[in-house]
Amino acid sequence: MKEWRFWVAEQRGTLLALGIFIVMFIIYTSNHPAGLTANVVQTASNKGVLLAFVAMAQTLVVLTAGIDLSVGMIFILTNCLASWLVVGTGIETALGVTAVLASGALCGAINGAIVIFGRLQPIVTTIATGAVYFGVALLLRPFPGGSVNEDLADALTGRLFGVVPASLVTLLAVVLIVWVPFSRSVLGRAAYASGSSEVAAYMSGMPIRRAKFAAYTLAGTLAAIGGLFLTFFTYTGEAAYASGNAYTLFSIAAVVLGGVSLYGGRGSAIGAIFGALAFRTIGDLLFVFDFDPLWQPLFQGVVLLFAVSLGAFGLFRVRNKLEWFQ
Repeated sequence: MKEWRFWVAEQRGTLLALGIFIVMFIIYTSNHPAGLTANVVQTASNKGVLLAFVAMAQTLVVLTAGIDLSVGMIFILTNCLASWLVVGTGIETALGVTAVLASGALCGAINGAIVIFGRLQPIVTTIATGAVYFGVALLLRPFPGGSVNEDLADALTGRLFGVVPASLVTLLAVVLIVWVPFSRSVLGRAAYASGSSEVAAYMSGMPIRRAKFAAYTLAGTLAAIGGLFLTFFTYTGEAAYASGNAYTLFSIAAVVLGGVSLYGGRGSAIGAIFGALAFRTIGDLLFVFDFDPLWQPLFQGVVLLFAVSLGAFGLFRVRNKLEWFQ
């Protein structure tokens, strides 16, 4: 019984995000003109998965008590890069996908190296690197354009067996291949420990530097997967500054909605995924209820403020970080 209660307490944020998403999605489909159909679910999934990948990337950095304000720009950069490289034959496409993912990992590794070895604050570092990444994206795509392997794009954005969205299956695969092994590895535990108390983790002999570097590198890779999917959805690349900033801010909201502490050391990428799906459903609800477009940014800003505030409510009664785990 105690183990069950501990599990519920540990997964409270994830379960809350899941509950919010389910309620909001039911309201959305109940009021959608087409109702609950495979097309409606597929469209919602494709949009939600984009933010989910960026939210996962943000989670890895936040767990180390940092914050990455460049994830949106890595997302945009890899979108532009994919519109150049993910074309041609099967081999050429595979090489292009590999190059895009490697570019995202390189961007994350640069962030991590500057934070760890340059000893700069993550927020300052990632603001600067994000500007550089957007500049490169603008050089690649000063105007929207490009193309992508349509067969691969259709396969990953369509439906399996005519029902299940392929994008959700891909998201699940990424969770199983990237998040689960990392969270259960020595580096993953060290990332959690450094976010909880870096001094205590260091004194315990944990590989803090390697854990942080791995977290930032994987964050860049996950943002690159999101950039790839954006290319698959749009068949084009675009250096959209507003879109990059929006995904960065929304990823922070999704992380907090998913129960990840902005103070580090607590949370899960799975919770951030449900937070992302819930936050994305807000935009769908505004569309369904024909909300005035001029008021939509204000409403989303209020939700973002509320989401970030959630992370502070629990801290009012916390005297030290160890109480998070009791």
